[in-house]
Amino acid sequence: MFLYNTLNKEQLLARLKAEKFQRKTLSFYRYVTIDQPMEFRDMLYFRLDTLACLGRIYVAREGINAQMNLPEHKVEDLIKLLNSIPQLRDMPIKWALEDHQVSFLKLKIKVRNKIVADGLDEAVFDTTNVGRHLSPLEFHEQSQRDDVIVVDMRNNYESEVGRFEDAWCPDAQTFREEVELVVSELADQKNQKILLYCTGGVRCEKASAWLRHHGFSDVNQLHGGIIAYAAEIKDMGLPSRFIGKNFVFDERLGERVTDDVIAHCHTCGNACDNHYNCSWDPCHKLFIQCDECREPFMGCCSKNCKHSLVSHNLQPLKPHPYVA
Repeated sequence: MFLYNTLNKEQLLARLKAEKFQRKTLSFYRYVTIDQPMEFRDMLYFRLDTLACLGRIYVAREGINAQMNLPEHKVEDLIKLLNSIPQLRDMPIKWALEDHQVSFLKLKIKVRNKIVADGLDEAVFDTTNVGRHLSPLEFHEQSQRDDVIVVDMRNNYESEVGRFEDAWCPDAQTFREEVELVVSELADQKNQKILLYCTGGVRCEKASAWLRHHGFSDVNQLHGGIIAYAAEIKDMGLPSRFIGKNFVFDERLGERVTDDVIAHCHTCGNACDNHYNCSWDPCHKLFIQCDECREPFMGCCSKNCKHSLVSHNLQPLKPHPYVA
């Protein structure tokens, strides 16, 4: 068999449409030593493909970072598979809040230098000296205190549509830019209690170690990230302190956590929190656009991109075409 996708987009969509079952979306990560990343990658691809898994997975010597989906009747098989691999045994899994949409078209597993592109030099700090992991309930309670600083460790386009109440959301477009900004802006508050959060927890592992390396004494992080928080707080019947949408890096581009719409259409300014990629493919900018603007702009982020689309006789991209 091929250890990579061989189908085009139309074939992939047809395959999904023909499925007679629902899919479950999940994510997991672990910092663990993988001595032979390429061999590990090939083994994992073969075994996940056998279970009809789809998703995006990064493998590196430092560990694994996975976002994926699979047929709901294969969940137990996946758990058995993960437990059969020493590096992945007893893997904590975070399940998506919404499963009415198919989140991935194909299975893609890549070997990388790092499982998160952080731009940090591990030689200069101890990556294992991380902050204290807080359960969702602990984070929920402590984030309401007046003597804590809650910091969003995601990019600005993520926090634009959803964030924790009273959180500081640095205006950064990359993780490397953000960790350096946090260290700089909070330099005179190194003895303050810091609460970090991100989507699933993986970015906070590196961020908390980086802050501790720079002398921050009380660094804490939300274990399992927003995904775990939203699910557990809902199960507990508590009002969520995370408001709006949780941005996710798959075809859904977001999971609604609360009904609050805190963002605005980049075209007209009306309340809206739906992300799209510009229909003019050379641009492909990620932006927010409301339904009222989407049709007249043909799914483009600007009049210039719409003009380019029309002049090339192209059709606008269909948003979120992978609805189950």
